[in-house]
Amino acid sequence: MRLSTVFAAVASLAVGINAYWLGDIQHQGVAPFAGSGYKVFRNVKDYGAKGDGSTDDTAAITAAMNDGGNRCLQGCASTTTTPAVVYFPAGTYIISKSIIPPYHTQMIGDPTNRPVLKATANFAGFGLVDGNPYYTADLNWVSTNVFYRQMRNFVIDTTNIAPGTAATGIHWPTSQATSLINIQFNMPTASNVVHVGLFVESGSGGFMSDLTFNGGATGASMGNQQYTMRNLVFNNCKTGIIQLWNWGWTYINLQFNNCATGIDISAPGADNTLSVGSAIIMDSTFSGGSVAIKTAYTASTAPDTADSLILENVKLTNTGTAVQGASGTLLNGGSTTIAGWGQGHQYVSGANRELSGSITPNSRPSSLLGSNGYYSRSKPQYNTLAASSFVSARSSGAKGDGSTDDTAALQSAITSATNAGKVLFLDYGLYKVTGTLKVPAGAKIVGEGYPVIMASGSFFNDMNNPKPMLQVGANSGDSGQVELSDFVVGNSGPAAGAVLIEWNLASTTANPSGMWDVHARVGGFRGSNMQVAQCQKQPGSAAINTNCIGAFMLMHVTPKASGLYMENTWLWTADHDIEDSSNTQVTVFSGRGLYIESTVGNFWLVGTAAEHNLLYNYQFANTKNIFVSMFQTETPYYQPIPDATKPFPVVASLNDPNFSTSCSGISGNCAESWGLRIINSSGFYVYGAGFYSFFNNYSTTCSTVAAGENCQSRIVSLEKVSNINIYGLNTIGSLSMLDRDGTSLASWKDNVNVFPSNIIMYRSG
Repeated sequence: MRLSTVFAAVASLAVGINAYWLGDIQHQGVAPFAGSGYKVFRNVKDYGAKGDGSTDDTAAITAAMNDGGNRCLQGCASTTTTPAVVYFPAGTYIISKSIIPPYHTQMIGDPTNRPVLKATANFAGFGLVDGNPYYTADLNWVSTNVFYRQMRNFVIDTTNIAPGTAATGIHWPTSQATSLINIQFNMPTASNVVHVGLFVESGSGGFMSDLTFNGGATGASMGNQQYTMRNLVFNNCKTGIIQLWNWGWTYINLQFNNCATGIDISAPGADNTLSVGSAIIMDSTFSGGSVAIKTAYTASTAPDTADSLILENVKLTNTGTAVQGASGTLLNGGSTTIAGWGQGHQYVSGANRELSGSITPNSRPSSLLGSNGYYSRSKPQYNTLAASSFVSARSSGAKGDGSTDDTAALQSAITSATNAGKVLFLDYGLYKVTGTLKVPAGAKIVGEGYPVIMASGSFFNDMNNPKPMLQVGANSGDSGQVELSDFVVGNSGPAAGAVLIEWNLASTTANPSGMWDVHARVGGFRGSNMQVAQCQKQPGSAAINTNCIGAFMLMHVTPKASGLYMENTWLWTADHDIEDSSNTQVTVFSGRGLYIESTVGNFWLVGTAAEHNLLYNYQFANTKNIFVSMFQTETPYYQPIPDATKPFPVVASLNDPNFSTSCSGISGNCAESWGLRIINSSGFYVYGAGFYSFFNNYSTTCSTVAAGENCQSRIVSLEKVSNINIYGLNTIGSLSMLDRDGTSLASWKDNVNVFPSNIIMYRSG
């Protein structure tokens, strides 16, 4: 053998050993409704991409995105039937036009050596990655209906484009169950630069984490209903963040280094109003720069509570001004730590309604803390593991074809992978199960492109005898740790007794369990048998189609469970048919959203949402020590016809709300889903919340200021509580924003914001 051949063989072996496991494992994902031969997993190099830093790889990457010929692109409203995972090995990929990921696409790079997407000097397009293109004057996909996509582990480089030529790194107007993670944006640093790293103009997010912005005119220019963003770094940007508009936003652990302006929330709206609702900035640092935060809030600006702001544990180093207002400095800069500061409306005993100045920060319990503020952990990508450390569900006998009963095969795969100390790789598919799947301590499950585990059959269809579909820990209080990521739990046909996830595991605060990008989806997708054909909305009719009852509860955390970190988890009962070309609305019933009744407590809910559940979306009882960042709900669109008293009976042992008694003396639409209900609990630390009621039996005429925000009477209930701390409470369509022990504490009309009403700080005492 020639010496050069030996070197080549050794080099090839080294690459194989060091390659990321996702590129090495066998891919067997099946999309049951995509057609014969459809590929879920696509490696861009299999389509001719070179990644050599000189070849134009645009066409090859586009071919990988669009392979199959039936992916959801121009003119397609949305679909779950043609998913794809597009993988980029390490390399520098030159692109001359926008890469457009079709609906339901995951773009994943090698996290051990992030691939670079580098624009040519004559690049043409709106974003190196355009997540929602303007084929016409409108976005291709309605941004509030863009779900189930992610992009992670990339470097986005616009430095070949002249600094004075407009350029955008990523265009990303999306909604729930989407994410950008572990991405670096490299832009020119010339004085005339106009580049923008990330541009978002609309949507209903959302979650992003671990992003770095180098150079540019603006790191991120963003408008969206609500978001949690964590671990963002801005180096030498003219402005780190421009907030175009929002309802509420939570920023955690941001770092600004030598940016002239850190965060600008002063955007004007029409008719001398402001466009930004509120922002919460916590555990963040500003080093250098002229202004940390720029706002336009005054006691007389309109709407009344627009530009509301909370700062907690914010460190300044040689920063000119901490908070700059419309007429000058509101808070001095320098080198200091801002323990707590706010502006907006507060509901605190003995305090004036108008807040503008220092506040006492939350006293954080040690059990919720990590190395920098509250505990957090980015989604595990198992970078150091080899392909041999993963067990495939399909290789273990599961079919994922949407029709085969995969209960026994999946249980065997979960058990054997855990016992062997390996990670279960849930190949893409629709896995029908007819009994409970038991997830033991030590299990790690990661999905490919959001596979779906579906409760099906009579075992799950008795609302008087509910059964868990995915049971984590056999008994409440079983000790250990579990990691779940990137899959969906749902239903196939009626499942009125299904508890999609039952969490029994007790994990320590030193090593909590975690759920990242694990979502619930009840109805509204092909395979659920709850689409337009079966469950189309019937406005004005109180009749209940029992074939459209899809779950008893989406997730239940039992009394002795503890120590769970949930990030970017969306618990959704469908309001529309994702497969329908017009996204036609459907009436699907789920009894309850997320219920936590852990007496031990210690839970972190980071960027979560629960929507369209009958009795409540979030309920907490007899618990403590809960951290929340920007959780969001929607009341079922069909209510109040029927109202929340039907079809599920009250279960006293689950602390269900009894609207038949609690609505006595309450005017308006009282018997409607609680956005949030907290009972006999303490130690809540909420950093952003949005509870929305848009509809009155499918009509939106109730959810405007002009209409009187009267879709429902109440939306947040605190009952026998103490030490409840809420920053950034936003409500829409509810007459009362906040009730305590049956009495309304705040009316929407006293706290009008850009579209919601906002209370920037509430403390129960």
